[in-house]
Amino acid sequence: MTKPMRVAIEKIGSSYGLILPPEVMNLFDLKGGETLHVEPLAGGGFRATPYDPDFEMTMDIAEQVIDEYQDTLATLAK
Repeated sequence: MTKPMRVAIEKIGSSYGLILPPEVMNLFDLKGGETLHVEPLAGGGFRATPYDPDFEMTMDIAEQVIDEYQDTLATLAK
């Protein structure tokens, strides 16, 4: 995809959805049913991405716990 593509905003029940053409789905390896995270951008736009900021935060916490309890975890692994 070398240039921006238009996508439609469609009413779906009491909500709205973006209709993504197959080219966009394939380009970004998206599958139906996946969750996208939407974040606002300066200037009024937004970014939709499969990146989950909560997952990254969870992994950062897990790394801190592993570092702090490295000896205990090594003992438990025996």
